[in-house]
Amino acid sequence: MRYAVLSDIHANLEALQAVLADAAPRTDAVLCLGDLVGYGADPVACIETVAERAEAIVSGNHEHAVAGLIDLDWFNVHARAAAEWTQERLDVDHRSYLGALPLVAEVGDATLVHASPDRPDEWEYLLTAQDGFEVFGAFKTRLCFFGHSHLAGAWSLGSSGPEHRAGAVELELERGRRYLVNVGSVGQPRDRDPRASYAIWDLDRGVVTIRRVAYDVEAARAKILRGGLPRFLADRLAWGS
Repeated sequence: MRYAVLSDIHANLEALQAVLADAAPRTDAVLCLGDLVGYGADPVACIETVAERAEAIVSGNHEHAVAGLIDLDWFNVHARAAAEWTQERLDVDHRSYLGALPLVAEVGDATLVHASPDRPDEWEYLLTAQDGFEVFGAFKTRLCFFGHSHLAGAWSLGSSGPEHRAGAVELELERGRRYLVNVGSVGQPRDRDPRASYAIWDLDRGVVTIRRVAYDVEAARAKILRGGLPRFLADRLAWGS
């Protein structure tokens, strides 16, 4: 069994379609770690595409925002503008669907969560080595996949000690070790590489691989500008930040 693990799509249909096309011959099913919406111009298409394809989906903070579950004052000015824009374009059924998504799910020996597995409704960022090592007690499975920071990386704990790897990774899952893996962002990477990021979890080989996929950034940018969203949200796609 091979899973494509996606996070932080952010209504970027061009990036989502490119990732799904790349994943199709390499994987058997899709898992999603939240933030389908926000920032980009295609929230409905992204919600419906992922809902149709994914075996499991958990909620991100942008789902909670457009569903009215958190105060929009929590966001910066650009994210708040995108959340308000998205709310206006989703009907009751779409907002209800997003509001009903769970914060945490388990698939096999993996925990799925958008932000930290420790207090997932507080949307904390796991960035440093210490950030990751502090939350291993918050999940019981061998692996935990998450997103939220838009920065791929991995933490692991075992008898030989802790390890932390930032950036694109390929992990051979060792017996006796546990792993915390950030799969990066499909729709809005922040590591100065504009290509979409996602992970392949190959259960048979015992490997997790981060893949990067080029997509039509200019088409996604143009939709954001035509839709009246802040220009910053368009420009940052090209910057990869």
